[in-house]
Amino acid sequence: MEENQQKSITLPPLAEKVYAAVRLIPKGKVATYSQIAALVGNCNLRRYVGNTLHKNPDNSFTPCHRVVNAKGFCSGSFAFGGSHVQQQKLEAEGISFTDGHVDMEKYKVSEDVFEVMRATI
Repeated sequence: MEENQQKSITLPPLAEKVYAAVRLIPKGKVATYSQIAALVGNCNLRRYVGNTLHKNPDNSFTPCHRVVNAKGFCSGSFAFGGSHVQQQKLEAEGISFTDGHVDMEKYKVSEDVFEVMRATI
């Protein structure tokens, strides 16, 4: 393989939908695992979403750091260095933390934005 060619990664269609949904989360906002699961068709797939995001092949393209749990806490096993790195990435986007979690009323994707995201998927 030539130096400037990238290895092609084939992902399952559901994983592709998860990554596509995460790419729609606006900078400065977060979504929950359940929200992403709902966008891909089944709100009960939140564990699948978490597992898929943990395997994210390119965080610069798919900002999985914008997905937090329903209470606004970062993942303890964030794939790119732990929860502190996830928090740092979110803070760099203007998201503030109180008592170790995101203020979900302030930073969670609004219902209007969520519906636009749903129409896009």
